[in-house]
Amino acid sequence: MTATLVDSFGRRIEYLRVSVTDRCNYRCFYCMPATGVAYGRHEEFLRHEEMARLVRLFAELGVHKVRLTGGEPLVRRGIVDLAGLIGRIPGITDLSLSTNGHLLERHAAALKAAGVARVNISLDSLDPDTFARITRGGDLGHAWRGIEAALTVGMTPVKLNMVVLKGINDREIESMLDFALARGAHLRYIETMPVGEAGAQGMEHYYSADAILARVRKKASAELIPVKGAPGAGPARCYRIGAGPATVGIISAISRHFCEGCNRVRLTAKGELVLCLGQDQRVSLAAALRTGASDLDLKDLIAGAIAQKPKRHRFAGQGACHPIHKMSVLGG
Repeated sequence: MTATLVDSFGRRIEYLRVSVTDRCNYRCFYCMPATGVAYGRHEEFLRHEEMARLVRLFAELGVHKVRLTGGEPLVRRGIVDLAGLIGRIPGITDLSLSTNGHLLERHAAALKAAGVARVNISLDSLDPDTFARITRGGDLGHAWRGIEAALTVGMTPVKLNMVVLKGINDREIESMLDFALARGAHLRYIETMPVGEAGAQGMEHYYSADAILARVRKKASAELIPVKGAPGAGPARCYRIGAGPATVGIISAISRHFCEGCNRVRLTAKGELVLCLGQDQRVSLAAALRTGASDLDLKDLIAGAIAQKPKRHRFAGQGACHPIHKMSVLGG
């Protein structure tokens, strides 16, 4: 019988985000400093079999939803094989991927066959110059082709994530909605967050969820009707646009946090269990894994860590030091 992970505030932990690498082929300014970051050494990272073992243990403790993240997960060698290992674990019923889309055209069909049912693609601009500015050199054409490939192979849903940045891409709020609706993709607008040094500096471009939704409502000339329990919604508040089937989501970590319903934890590529994106608690599972810990020992370590999960995040300016986490290491 599958056990259940419940934290000290009664929240059931059912969702594990697995960062498979700290490397990325983009340098988005709100995610990574201009000078880049110091990458970990190869031997520090969990091997495929180690990641799969830990995910299996989480599944036996009640986790059924896994998202592969980075960095950029598609730069990890053997990512399709890793997805296949995780996709075959009993109890994992929802395997998804977050990506910048640059390499997705190459891997979409194989990932779908390996069990990746759906994908989130970061798309902050439809203008090549703005896209290159935000990503520090990214190629919009590659991202577009990745989106089309995901749609073609039948990943469902394909979600487009736009971090709205005042003075940079906020003029595209309406055009991004048109782009997503024309393709049957699900659009999620995201408030920028002060995670890590780069994220804290990016807060000068903060654009609130309420301001975004007001513009979406005006563009659609329709009421935005809240949708409860939308599949895969995660932290997003979802809205149906008028009486039609189209929906839009908003992630408002700053203006309206969603910590009371948080059901996730994060596993880094180095095997550290991160309990909250907005606080610094982390527990090394790799240390125990690599010194001969049994499955039972590791489960006890996981359960003990979950008991330490904080009630809510404390971002910079909210009564705490800004977190030591780097978004490029955790993948959001």
